[in-house]
Amino acid sequence: MADYQIINPYNGEQIEAYDFHSKEQVEQSIQTLVAGREIQQTTPAFERSGILMKLAQLILERKEDLARLICEETGKTISDSRIEIDRAYNTALSSAMEAHNINGEALDSDAFPPMREKIGVVLWKPLGTVLCITPFNFPVNIAVHKIGPAFAAGNTILFKPGPQNKRSAELLVELCYQAGMEKSVLQMLIPDIEATSYAVSHREIQAINFTGGTAAANAIARNAGYKKMLFELGGNDPLIVMPDADLDAAVNATINQRFATAGQRCTAAKRLFVHSDVFDSFSNKLIIATSNLNVGDPMQDDTFIGPLIHTAAADEVEARIESAVKAGARVLYGHKREGNILWPTILDSVPDDAELVADETFGPVVPLRKFDDEAELISLINSSPFGLQAGVFTQNLALAKRLYNQLDVGLLAVNDGPGFRAEHFPFGGVKESGVGREGVSYAIREMSYQKTLVI
Repeated sequence: MADYQIINPYNGEQIEAYDFHSKEQVEQSIQTLVAGREIQQTTPAFERSGILMKLAQLILERKEDLARLICEETGKTISDSRIEIDRAYNTALSSAMEAHNINGEALDSDAFPPMREKIGVVLWKPLGTVLCITPFNFPVNIAVHKIGPAFAAGNTILFKPGPQNKRSAELLVELCYQAGMEKSVLQMLIPDIEATSYAVSHREIQAINFTGGTAAANAIARNAGYKKMLFELGGNDPLIVMPDADLDAAVNATINQRFATAGQRCTAAKRLFVHSDVFDSFSNKLIIATSNLNVGDPMQDDTFIGPLIHTAAADEVEARIESAVKAGARVLYGHKREGNILWPTILDSVPDDAELVADETFGPVVPLRKFDDEAELISLINSSPFGLQAGVFTQNLALAKRLYNQLDVGLLAVNDGPGFRAEHFPFGGVKESGVGREGVSYAIREMSYQKTLVI
């Protein structure tokens, strides 16, 4: 029997079965990539840029094929999958443009005594070989966020996609090859746990660029040894609705940034803090808007919410909802399940220590939390071990600045939700939400080191 079966989350049909790669295959790929560093060293920036530009165009040309693979593998709706491919195109395009802009600086040694009449020329150089590990929820765009900047910086890349995403990852890698990346520069493997640990600790892996859960990140950190690590981890992201908020815009952000992707995104609006002055009005508007969403077959163009990635994920979210209800939460809408599909669910009166809100919940559920006091709000948000992104709806710039200064997050979006992301903006959090920053130009720096020439 094969090691892994790719199961369509919506209909339960097996798509493919395959065996994981072994430790020996990992070693062979790493040695191939070590030899490929010479190719990267002799490939000028403008050629790397041209390859990435071609990759962007190929992604656009194969948009429908990539989107359908994502939909079949993960249950993400076809419309949402197409949006992901548009974003992946932007990421590849940005990587191509940033490959031209990896600039250093010149330093005058005589800024401080003694006078030495030297000039320091500081340039960015590639780390060597980067292990890129991606999750299931944005399998193409997150992969391009890792492969694009790593390649632009001049590294070779060992790419490990989520096992559910084998087919979409294979097509993406094939497009990379068609664009001009050598096989000795980019290798894709899906190893078992032992072989993955071997890759993580390998002395010829200079950096690990990982997006996923905190537990896996902790295991990587324990095993990696002395190498650069870039971790994009979980989030328990708040969306704040103040009394002067545009409620319709706040409802729209809640719908799009919590229920899209069936709530399975690290920046989803996972906790809704609504001021008591507008709580009833906001919740009523949210219930009406939610009731109009289409739920079901992710291959249908008008479906907004499809299934969760697998049965275990749906079981966990459902159990957290049930536990919150038993602890006193009130169901305002939803709390219905068919197979791996959870209907969008809205709750209020969820205890602050309920697992549903105290931990990151990957599913289409909105817990509404009434508040009056700004200090209490900040304390509640900062009590989370996560600190990825946040959003606030208000017309009060002074309030927005206070929240920006006091919330322990990597980004605060004003009059938008915590799910805001532009491919060229820095992306990452604090505390257990990760280490380092993605966003194309920032990721290039993360996967490079500074080298100085004194003349």
